[in-house]
Amino acid sequence: MGNEWITTEEKKAVYKTIYARRDVRSLFTPEPIPSETLARILSAAHHAGSVGYMQPWNFILVEDKALRRKVKEAFLRERNEAAVLFDDEKRIQYLSFKLEGILEAPTNLIVTSESSRFGPQVIGRRSMPETDIYSTCCAIQNLWLAARAENIGVGWVSILKREELHAIFQIPLPIKIVAYLCLGFVTHFPAVPDLERAGWGKRLPLDQLVFFDAWKGPPSEPRQDLAAFLKNGKSLP
Repeated sequence: MGNEWITTEEKKAVYKTIYARRDVRSLFTPEPIPSETLARILSAAHHAGSVGYMQPWNFILVEDKALRRKVKEAFLRERNEAAVLFDDEKRIQYLSFKLEGILEAPTNLIVTSESSRFGPQVIGRRSMPETDIYSTCCAIQNLWLAARAENIGVGWVSILKREELHAIFQIPLPIKIVAYLCLGFVTHFPAVPDLERAGWGKRLPLDQLVFFDAWKGPPSEPRQDLAAFLKNGKSLP
């Protein structure tokens, strides 16, 4: 691949993939993901930008059923502990949600961050040492979009204690676990995110999240049109 310009049709495909991305939990089919497809997705993740070119990520493919059952048990324990933090109405709704596809998805994937890679002096890390995590999240987003382009669903399982994952998968403690993902082909991709469809939350208006020159700063005269685009949705492709 070279550095050629992106065509109009290619641009549309990129935006379509971004807007059609979903966090999938309950729609997985048992069809295995071909190795060639997994290789493309992982390569896309590996081509993410990283601060100081540190490339801190590692990927652990998890397909063993016994291991995934242990993860499911860890999830259930943590879900039940988290449930007590909600009021009665929210607790009932929270416990009704399908929040993972650990056993249903044919492939699980652990994404880690190795902060010591290339030594203590990495360009850009002195002032913001947590950039190893930020860089790994860029790889996860690349992976997610590549998977969506392959019509493969991805679900991020965050209701897990890291120490349990370290023990189950023998991951050394200096290695940071950033994400536990479920991947697989799905019956369909929902038009609306699950939690929005369930009434748990909704996407915030973009114009309320964009400021100019200072915190909560209003748009300058040359950017009044941008503010209008953000407010009326004309920024959508």
